[in-house]
Amino acid sequence: MTDQARAFRRTAEVVPGTEEYTDRNGKTYTVRQATTAHGTPKRVVYGPENTASLDYDRDLGDPGEYPFTRGLFPTGYRSRLWTFRQYSGLGTAADTNARYKYLLSLGQTGLSVAFDLPTQTGLDADDPRAYGEVGRIGVAVSSLADMEDIFDGIPLDKISTSFTINAPSNYVLCMYLVVAEKQGVPWSEVRGTLQNDILKEYVSRGTWIYPPEPSIRMTGDTIEFCLKHVPRMNPVNVCQGHMYESGANEVYAMALTNLNAEVYIQEMLRRGYHVDDFAPLFTFIGSSDIKLFEGIARYRAWRRLWARRMKEKYGAKNPKSMMLRIANGAGAPTTLTRREPLNNLARLTFWMLMAALGGTQSMTICGYDEAYATPTEESAKLSLRIQQIVAYETGIADVVDPLAGSYYVETLTNEIEAKTLEYMNEIEAAGGMVAGIESARIQREIARQAYEKEKEINRGERVMVGVNKFRDPNEQEPDFPIYRPDSSIHERQIERLNKVRRERDNVALERSLRALREVATRGENVIPPMMECVRAYATVGEVHGLLREVYGEFKEPAIL
Repeated sequence: MTDQARAFRRTAEVVPGTEEYTDRNGKTYTVRQATTAHGTPKRVVYGPENTASLDYDRDLGDPGEYPFTRGLFPTGYRSRLWTFRQYSGLGTAADTNARYKYLLSLGQTGLSVAFDLPTQTGLDADDPRAYGEVGRIGVAVSSLADMEDIFDGIPLDKISTSFTINAPSNYVLCMYLVVAEKQGVPWSEVRGTLQNDILKEYVSRGTWIYPPEPSIRMTGDTIEFCLKHVPRMNPVNVCQGHMYESGANEVYAMALTNLNAEVYIQEMLRRGYHVDDFAPLFTFIGSSDIKLFEGIARYRAWRRLWARRMKEKYGAKNPKSMMLRIANGAGAPTTLTRREPLNNLARLTFWMLMAALGGTQSMTICGYDEAYATPTEESAKLSLRIQQIVAYETGIADVVDPLAGSYYVETLTNEIEAKTLEYMNEIEAAGGMVAGIESARIQREIARQAYEKEKEINRGERVMVGVNKFRDPNEQEPDFPIYRPDSSIHERQIERLNKVRRERDNVALERSLRALREVATRGENVIPPMMECVRAYATVGEVHGLLREVYGEFKEPAIL
């Protein structure tokens, strides 16, 4: 060993966070340690030995072919770009309608509705529990009248709409379909996506209403109804992103997401359907840290794992049942920064690049100001422009899966698939997702991972530029405009709600609510009577208050 190599070895022994790397010529270097987001050490260099066991047909396949590692479609974005969405909803229905028309005028190609917390938890604007939250982080929707205003002048046969809502998603679907009826649009032409992924609410966001068992049954009701009546609607969008934002590492969140989807699959199998009847309607949404190559590999691994699981475990025959259709929520709000917020534009651009190289089908980008408030028109425009620049100026969309064959990316893809499956097997061996939720075992693990992540940030091991590294001691509060909700929104929404109550047909209302109670009590599909409740202008609070009486409410178990 040379004197120089000995010096490197001595350095590695005394400097924390370093390790030795010896190249093929026997030369030794001291390098900083690096690990993936899920804790696997990274090599300094990857080579042919890391992919020696890779079989092209078994592990990759051409784009559009099983196991779909390289993408769902043979020509990728050359034939059709992803759907451009901006997650948006603010204040009243009229405010949201104006924002949607503005974004559509800039080239947005799909809508994505953000609801306020009272709507997400099945409360009306005049419920005391809604105080201070009406229209604050999304649009307030109390009845069909609000949904009519949101989509006023927006033809529902020309646009697809994504709804990020879970416990009340069935009622939102009913309102959307009645708006389509009023526009003269047949249900067969209505396109969109309901999140309707209630299980992740118990372990992440917390906007549940009912216990898991009736909630899973209602998710199945929605899938079944869409299968029969709304064939172009995706009735469930299983969400990895919210679990990541709650603190889970990206791969653990992916494992939970797959297992949540399998709970819904098992609910539909219990009803007598074959997996090929409904699985093509499933969609997924992901979000992640900014680690570029890991994010790309994760989407590739996720597609392959899902395809194999559907074919081998559930006996799917239809290739569409094996296709993991992914929407990407680029730029998780929890990883955007309040300090030096304009830096978020760089982060969002790399998130967008990661999603495009990973081959997702629909994309939403946060606003750079989202660590402060709901995006303004200007910040929403900038986020849409990032999407458009990546799509039309960079050449990213010209070639399908351009990093295929990369020693590093293929190794990461294999590692992520294996680690995800390991997590899934551990959870299933411990009783599965529902048992893990009811015992709070999964919530505790997410809390533990969140705590570890926060410690890494505080120690500076997880670098956030401008926050824990290269921090400007002279930074001032930003002088860009920040969206501030109109203080009169709550009062105006209550006035509108009371107007609906005065003008509706209360005989039809009582009849529809009575029918819903009877169907829910018998454990039958609640969507048909809900449609009548919508037509009678029953409010979100009235419908879900009734169902609270039938199903009860979920009580969160102690986590710590």
